[in-house]
This record gives sequence, C-alpha cells and structure tokens, in this order.
Amino acid sequence: AVLSSASATLGWDQETVMPPAAAALRAEQLSALSALAHERRVSPRLAELLEACEGDAALAADPVAAANLREIRRDYDLATRLPTSLVREFAEVSSRAMEAWKDARERDDFASFAPWLERVLELNRAKAECYGVPAGGEPYDALLDEYEPGMTSAQVQRVFGALRARLAPLIADIAASATRPDARLATLRVPAAAQEKLNRRILETIGFDFRAGRLDVSTHPFCESPGPGDTRMTTRYSEEAFLDSLVSSLHEAGHGMYEQGLPKAEAFGQPIAQATSLGIHESQSRMWENMVGRSRPFWEWALPLARDTFGGVLDGTTADEVFGFLNTVEPGLTRVEADEATYNLHIMLRFDLERGMLHGDLPVRDLPGAWNERMRQDLGVEVPDDRRGCLQDIHWSMGAVGYFPTYTLGNAYAAQFWEALRAQLPDLDAQVARGEFGALLGWLRENVHRHGGRYRAPELCERITGRPLSPEPLLAYLEGKLRPLYGI
Repeated sequence: AVLSSASATLGWDQETVMPPAAAALRAEQLSALSALAHERRVSPRLAELLEACEGDAALAADPVAAANLREIRRDYDLATRLPTSLVREFAEVSSRAMEAWKDARERDDFASFAPWLERVLELNRAKAECYGVPAGGEPYDALLDEYEPGMTSAQVQRVFGALRARLAPLIADIAASATRPDARLATLRVPAAAQEKLNRRILETIGFDFRAGRLDVSTHPFCESPGPGDTRMTTRYSEEAFLDSLVSSLHEAGHGMYEQGLPKAEAFGQPIAQATSLGIHESQSRMWENMVGRSRPFWEWALPLARDTFGGVLDGTTADEVFGFLNTVEPGLTRVEADEATYNLHIMLRFDLERGMLHGDLPVRDLPGAWNERMRQDLGVEVPDDRRGCLQDIHWSMGAVGYFPTYTLGNAYAAQFWEALRAQLPDLDAQVARGEFGALLGWLRENVHRHGGRYRAPELCERITGRPLSPEPLLAYLEGKLRPLYGI
C-alpha cells in the first residue's frame, strides 16, 4: 500500500506540476515502483499467510475479516496471473503515452499518438489473456472486472440499451420544444482567481476537508488519494465558462469526500479501506455534481455566495436562471461538459469503440473516422478536429481500457441512492437551500463511505435501496427534472 501510494503521488505530480522534460525519468520511476509493489502482491509468503487465514474459523466468522480475505484472495489470484515484466512495461508505456497524448491533444495530431495507443491496446490484450476470459464472456470482460468487479459487457449492454431506449425520445422531445433556458450566462466572463476562490468556499461548506486535501489545476480534472490524510483533486478554468469549473470541482469533491470517508486511518492497505468499485466511486461524484450542484435549492444558497465572490458580474441573475442554464440539454462535442441527458450517449460511444479496438474489429488508424461518425449518428454533432474528438479523454493514454462504462453505472447507482436518501431525508431541499450539507454527507458516510470494500457494488446497492441496480431511477430523475423545465 505504501509503494502504491508513492506511485499515486508521482502520478498526481505528473498531471499537475512536473516539468515536461522529466517525463522519461517519471516513466522509469513509476515502472520501478509498480514492479516492486507487484512482487509483494505475488509473494509466496503472502500465499502461505492467506491460506492460513482462510483456514481460520474465527476469521471466517468475522464479517470484516472475511471481506478482507475475499478481496485479498481476488487481488492475489489476479496479480499472480500477470508477469512482473508486463506490469513494469505497462506502467512505463502508460506514463509515456500520457505525455504523448498531452502533446498530440495540444497540437491536434492523432497520428503522433496512434502508435502509443496501439501499444497500450497490445498491453491490455496481454493483460486480458493473462487474466483469462470469463465463461461465456469476451476479453473486454477481464479488463472491465478490474474497475467493476463481477460486471460483464453483456450486463453493461443491457443497462445501456434500456437507457438509450428512453433517452433518445427524451432528447428528441427537448429538441422539438419551443422552450429554451436563457443562455445569457454563457456570455459572462469571470477571472480564474475568482472562480478558484468560489470553488474553495463551496467545497469547504459541503464537507471536503482541505486540511487533508488539495485543489489544483490539470489538463483533465481528476482526484487522487494516495493514503490517509492525503486526497488531491484538480479542476480547470475558463474565463468564458465559469460554471464548468464549479461543476467539475463538485464532481471531484464527490470523489474526494468518498476517499476521505473511507476507513483509511485505521485500515490503510486493507480492502475494507478501499472503494468497492469505480461505479460506486462515480456515484458519489455524479451525485454531488448533478443532483446537488445542478439543483434549484443549491443555487438558492450558492448564488449569493457567487455574487459576493465575483463582484457585480452576477447582478440581476436569479437561481431559476442558473438552474435552467446548468440543465440546458444540447448535444455537444465534449463528454466532461455534456448535459445529463446526453452524457450517457458519450459513454456508450466510448464503450463500443474501445471494445472494437481491443478485439481488433476497429483498427486504431480508423478511430477518428469511427468516432466522428458515431458523434454524427448519436448526437447529431459534427466533430471539427481530433482534439475535440477522439483525443479529448486521458483514459486510453493511461491504459484504462474498461473504465468508461463505470461513469454511466455511476449515474445509475447515484440515482438509485438519491431516491433512497431523499426518502429518509424528506427536508433535504430545504437544508440544501440553507447551505446545510451535514445530513446529506452524514447519510453517505453511514451508508456508502464507511463500508469501503466490505460489500461488492451489487450487494451494497441492494443493502441501501432494497433492490438490484436498475436504470429506472436514473430515467425517472432525468424525466422528472427536464420535462417540466422544457414544458413537455
């Protein structure tokens, strides 16, 4: 755990303040640390200790110990299938690929990144082969399982299919509506320093502990938590789109508060002190970004704070105006700036394309064309360049094939949790409108955060909501908010 935390800190540094000329050395550092950690994960001594613990009846009867052993066994079995040479090469190549991606994105030059993407895919195929294809599954499932244990492509497709069937007509109805939120806020300019000040004030109020965390700037916003007392978030700023930075910061704060709520202080390195899945992690970020940050009650509280921070920029602006603007449904180019209704279509596109590349059905050289065609078909958007197309996300450069579906799974978990918590906190809207977030964060701490990896995501969902994950709460939430807003 300590070695992995050192890797995480170096990764954060690479994305925030590392000089570009240090990229080669950083790749070597991360490669060496990954190899050292992997050697410990596959140690024969660990196997002996694990077997002894699994034969201990007292431990088997302890729910926390049993959960730890279950996850340590899973981690050990997966790790022993990967040769140290592959782990070392994967860390080095992904570190170099991220630097190549940054440069290619800046210069809108997919051709320069394509060889790195080819190499990343080759290494992911090697990982999938080492892990083994689940019975009745496909190579992609082996990679998806790293991020969402037990989930399969077939299950993802069922959730995605149900969402697409209702999202498409909702988006079409909105497009045909004569009602449009006021776009005046898009013309306002706010200096980055003022945005940063507001973001920090809001994140402190909702419950992110800055004594144990940071907020910095990076090309692609992210959250990294190396260990107890150290949770690092990033965002990005644009003077022409000041609300984008705030919703991005709320998103990362959702991740950050989950990390701060895990029982790391007393159980660092144990599975129960780790997130159970990325889908659950995303449920926390998407809940704070969307269900809280894009709500009318939130802006009844936050707008006076924003006026006070920005000077006269927001004079005359109402909470209804901000609410309408933040919930504008308009198909666009960028996933991280997408509205809630079209966001999941961006994820479905990436899910299909990365599966195609991994399985060899889509050559890397054809990715830009395939991406642009899907954007045209799914969202009716023409992609002007690769920088705003297939080069916009960091995930493939960092080797994270199988990661994208967790965003939509996170949306679905968030909506289902939101239904449950609102039933238990009937005055939540009034609390949020007063800037009181203690009960909301407390509910998440009690029901989600403190359990860490004790329960797998499906079991956690059933324990909290009384039923398996379903796309219905997400669809009900979106339709319940957007149809009245657009008069349909």
